[in-house]
Amino acid sequence: MLGSSDVIAFVPTTDPDRARAFYEQTLGLPLVGQFGFTYTFDANGTILRVIKVPRVVRGGYNVLGWRVSDITAIVRDLAARGVVFLRFGSNFNQDEDGVSAPAGGDKMAWFDDPDGNRLTLTQDSDNSTIPPGW
Repeated sequence: MLGSSDVIAFVPTTDPDRARAFYEQTLGLPLVGQFGFTYTFDANGTILRVIKVPRVVRGGYNVLGWRVSDITAIVRDLAARGVVFLRFGSNFNQDEDGVSAPAGGDKMAWFDDPDGNRLTLTQDSDNSTIPPGW
């Protein structure tokens, strides 16, 4: 029923202006609207709403991610903008940029926004199960 409908993503924040700066200036998402303490961004055709909440509960899991074509270039660009990429134990096989590259799997890197929401970048491996054009 919803397979042909567009997804709208939501990310909570306790400080809308700080979140706006991060998503607009650091991540480079175009701001397309504001209503009260909700900022709306265009995430390559997907609506992303950053909404004010009294408290953000940090789950320690991914809440939002991007599929990218050159993860190393994007990680380096974001790091130059002040983004700190997360490091995990040796089981994650991360390189010097924080990119995890398991044998035969998708490359991934993780970072938190200013409210501690876990964000991720993914570069598909050559044997990805995601169909071309997705």
